[in-house]
Amino acid sequence: MILLLRHGETFWNRERRIQGRMESDLTPLGERQARAMAGLVADLVRREDGEWRLVASPLGRAQRTAAMVAEAAGLTVETDARLAEIHCGAWEGRLRDEIAQHHPERFANREWFFGAPGGETFDDVTARARDWLASLEPEPGRRVVAVSHGVWGRLLRGAYAGLDRQATLDQDVPQDAVFRLQNGQIDRFDCAPAC
Repeated sequence: MILLLRHGETFWNRERRIQGRMESDLTPLGERQARAMAGLVADLVRREDGEWRLVASPLGRAQRTAAMVAEAAGLTVETDARLAEIHCGAWEGRLRDEIAQHHPERFANREWFFGAPGGETFDDVTARARDWLASLEPEPGRRVVAVSHGVWGRLLRGAYAGLDRQATLDQDVPQDAVFRLQNGQIDRFDCAPAC
């Protein structure tokens, strides 16, 4: 079983600024979202037998969220660079609306993440997600909490469930929910609203 969550909202998320590998702190709402997800994860972990691991992206927003999960669930954070967000090359730090104005064809669908000069491709990020997934203990003994990012989490879920490219990209990327990946199925658990 994998419990997968995205970091809470950041200031750059709010501004619609492309983060990629760059850093932006959690907003007050993002802090509340992270605490809500941490409480939900702690509850889900308590319901399952087995030794749990908590693995997070090295980026600050994921590390901050993972620290809250660690405190709530009594786990220790491990860091794995394979969980880092997509590298968006020359577009990192720029507003999405600015890029969309200059490259409207890229923003017609969810493929725009993969069009940045010097950035990673769909296949690059999927390969990292698959490599990480293959390194885990097999089911049914697997007990892992993963704290990552929107694009990476979307591609991990797609790889896990064997979704095609479009179905993978069409998945939602909430910052207030936990996904359970178990026995080839993906279940979503929403947190109480973090107003």
